Order: sequence, then C-alpha cells, then structure tokens
Amino acid sequence: MEMKKRIVLELRNRSPAEIAELVVDNCRSTDGEVEGLSDDFTELEFLSMVNVGLNSLAKLPALPKLRKLELSDNNLSGSLETLSQKCPNLTYLNLSGNKIKDLGTVEVLQQLKGLQSLDLFNCEITCLEDYRDSVFELLPQVTYLDGFDQEDNEAPDSEAEDDDEDGTAPAGVYDDEDDEDEDEEGSEGGKVGQPYQVNRDNQDEDEDEDDYGEDEEDEAPGVQGLKRKRDVDDEGEDEDDDEDD
Repeated sequence: MEMKKRIVLELRNRSPAEIAELVVDNCRSTDGEVEGLSDDFTELEFLSMVNVGLNSLAKLPALPKLRKLELSDNNLSGSLETLSQKCPNLTYLNLSGNKIKDLGTVEVLQQLKGLQSLDLFNCEITCLEDYRDSVFELLPQVTYLDGFDQEDNEAPDSEAEDDDEDGTAPAGVYDDEDDEDEDEEGSEGGKVGQPYQVNRDNQDEDEDEDDYGEDEEDEAPGVQGLKRKRDVDDEGEDEDDDEDD
C-alpha cells in the first residue's frame, strides 16, 4: 500500500491536528520520499516509518512536537540535517538498518539538543574502530547508543515506564490479590461441598443398612413360622407312631 493511502486510513476521519501517534510501517513510498504528511500534524509526538523504502528525509514536514521517530530498515544514507530543522524536540531516534557509513553523517545530529537515545544498529558505521566512544564524544547529549549507555547499562523500557506512570498493568497481567481471592473462594467452595458429599454418602449407607435390616425382618417371621409348623407336624407324626405301637 502506498504511504499516502496508508496515512489516510490511519486518520480514520480525524483531522491531522488530532493525531498524536502515527504508525505507517511496511507501506511503500513511491519515490523514496516522505509522502502524505504535512505541517497540519501539529500534535504528532510519535511517528513510525519502518521499512517504507525511504531514501531521503528532505520532504519531511515540520513536526514541532515530535519526540520519538522510528526510521529503521530504510535506505537512508544522509539528509539527517532535516531532522534538526523540522523536528527540533526529538528525544529518541532509531536509524538502525540504514546505509549510514561514517561519523560525518551523524554529526549534524548535534543540533538536536534534547536527543537522549540514538540507534544505529546494523548500519555500516558500527564497524568503525572505537565506534561507540566516537559517537558519544561527537554527540554528548546522547545517553543511550544502540540501547546501552557508556557503561553498558541497558536503556529502560519506555513502554513499561509509561505503564507504571499511568498505574495500569500491561495486558495479560493480573493482580495477585485477585488470584488469591479466587483461590480462597474455591477452597471455601470445596469445604462446603465436601461435608455435603460425605453426609450424602453416609445417608445412602444408612438407607442401604435399613433396607437390609428390613429384608431380614421380613424373612424371619416366615422362617420361624415354617419351623414351628414343621415341629407340630413332627410331633403329630410321633404321636401316631406311639399309638400304632
């Protein structure tokens, strides 16, 4: 999809002045220039144009509030002076995966006084001897280069910091207290249900015993009656035998 069409879709019937974040990754620039952006994006703070085929930033409009700019995996080899002119308040710049070869190309970034994080990973410039020391010396305002400071301490996750400040947990993370409450409810449910089951089992056993006892009582009178009848018959036969004798 062309960059112009993609930006129109991302607007979603909003005016450019209402947009604070804009992501147009993996679309296509027809001539290697920035297309579809204008000076009307006055409130834009975050812009991501990853892998869009940029060869130049010459047509980048003025974005006075832009703080974070993602330009990785393009074909940029220069024209970085445009950034200090059009985006003077940049604090984060990702140029990884471009065709930046020498220190002279990034020297123009000295004008970005607020630049704190710069990413040049997978650019040819990283193959230079003393690359990191040289960039830190050239751009003293930069704290993090390729995600690490001069003492090799990793840069904090800006998204995690934003979540902490907002007081909201990332998606998919649940409060431990909620899990404990659910466990307690489940355990109480087990305690309530278990005695009921035991009582139910005992009740069934009692019913079985009652049925068994009733069966014995029902059979006993019959057996005894037959025995008594048999005894009387036996006595009568004995008397008949005595009379015959």
